[in-house]
Amino acid sequence: MEKDNKNEKQMPFGRDNYKWVIIGMLFLLVGFLLMIGGGSNNPNEFNPDIFSARRITFAPILVLIGFGIQIYAILKKNDKR
Repeated sequence: MEKDNKNEKQMPFGRDNYKWVIIGMLFLLVGFLLMIGGGSNNPNEFNPDIFSARRITFAPILVLIGFGIQIYAILKKNDKR
């Protein structure tokens, strides 16, 4: 008897997809961690660190790259299908 490939249950994502999801999550985590901080305990005191290049350019770029990797991981075709 031959097994019918259509009746076999397959996972929607393969190992490679999950690897890309984890990489994307790491990019997102690092990006959001770089954005935190820069506040002040005194509301009348201005802290110029809130406008640092790390917070307004580098961290959002990492977050966008992370979301792009997540989209790629979801849309990547599983090799076993």
